Amino acid sequence: PDASDGVGVRVPPRAPATNLESSPNIMAVNVENLEKLERRITLTLPASAITQEVESRLRKLARTVKAAGFRPGKVPMSVVTQRYGYSVHYEVMNDKVGRAFADATNEAKLRVAGAPRIAEKEGAAEGELAFDATFEVYPDVKLGDLSLAEVERVSTEVTEAAIDKTLDILRKQRRTFALRAQTEAAAEGDRVTIDFEGKIDGEPFEGNKAEAFQFIVGEGQMLGAFEDAVRGMKVGDSKTFPLQFPADYQGKDVAGKEADFMVTLKKVEAQHLPEVNEALAKSLGIKDGTVEALRADIKRNLEREVKFRVLARNKGAVMDALVKAAELDVPEILVNGETERMIEAAREDLKKRGVKDADKAPIPAEIFKPQAERRVRLGLVVAELVRANNLQAKAEQLQAHIEEMAQSYEKPSEVVRWYLGDRQRMAEVEAVVVENNVTKFVLDQAKVVDKALAFDELMQS
Repeated sequence: PDASDGVGVRVPPRAPATNLESSPNIMAVNVENLEKLERRITLTLPASAITQEVESRLRKLARTVKAAGFRPGKVPMSVVTQRYGYSVHYEVMNDKVGRAFADATNEAKLRVAGAPRIAEKEGAAEGELAFDATFEVYPDVKLGDLSLAEVERVSTEVTEAAIDKTLDILRKQRRTFALRAQTEAAAEGDRVTIDFEGKIDGEPFEGNKAEAFQFIVGEGQMLGAFEDAVRGMKVGDSKTFPLQFPADYQGKDVAGKEADFMVTLKKVEAQHLPEVNEALAKSLGIKDGTVEALRADIKRNLEREVKFRVLARNKGAVMDALVKAAELDVPEILVNGETERMIEAAREDLKKRGVKDADKAPIPAEIFKPQAERRVRLGLVVAELVRANNLQAKAEQLQAHIEEMAQSYEKPSEVVRWYLGDRQRMAEVEAVVVENNVTKFVLDQAKVVDKALAFDELMQS
């Protein structure tokens, strides 16, 4: 089951968790505005506080540390300090500076985006340590007047022709083949078995040759020129013909080139589709076995699929309108983080495809940066719209969405439990429901242009 019929909006948290108690070590917070969303503050800490905390942690550590020649708890402090002093000092500095930064930004009421860059600052007063913390903040999102936005809303009807086409697909999945007489020519819908060999400028190329190769004439499994050459041939016939590979052909070595092929027809089989009757209905799981019930079941499934596809398409149109209507600066650190996630996802995809050393594949960040920037921008806009208009997902919406998805499976109740039993899956459902709420809200506000979309066009999009 897949709840991700959304548009990939990553909604950031509304505000950072900076509810820490105020630290007595923080001086007055002076926030320096740099470029756009970038800010800088100086953190000042008494050196004595660092020293005291390091000593305290080392004493605590000495109670349990083990060293050769000493009983537990009896290791001299000099040995403990020599062995663990650096790492403990590093931990204390991180903790103290991190706490100071959180307190300072909380006091200044700043919503920090991502992690800060912290560097020690020279020229601190005697007995003090100073650090410059440079960071970005979340932007103020200005939502435009949605009543001025124009959004195309599509709709699609499940027609009898769509049901017939789906029924034909189901029949083809259960078709059988029988040998034709050797005197009969290969025709549309026949399964043929051939030997072929192709050359470009007299030279072979990768994938140019095969024996006992099968395909069905007229189903687009081969290039049109190849099918045209085989159509009308009889068993034992051989033929030589030219074939022009399309410029966008998937095989880059032959794309746009002309090859000479020789093909020999070895076998022709005629296909036989099952009749649309009670036997077919029962084989497809229709309990009462009637053709009417079979068509009704197909219609329900198509309507469910159409609903999700229409919603996804309209959702995409709404999100495009939101991006155009909103004004905001985008935190670069969030864009970089999203870019890294997309690169990792690309490497994971390469790994699944069996690409060697996929983890080390050089993938330029520039490839994903525009899409990452749009995702972050859209996430910020959606988050503001949800907050301002109380569009959060409600419990009954989550339940209804899961139950609707589950209806397309053999055991819906098990699918529902599968979703409800995992927080990550429920988070995915929640994201989709929030997007649905946003879509409905915007369509209610915007100038909507309705467009009827043909069933085939929707399914191909």
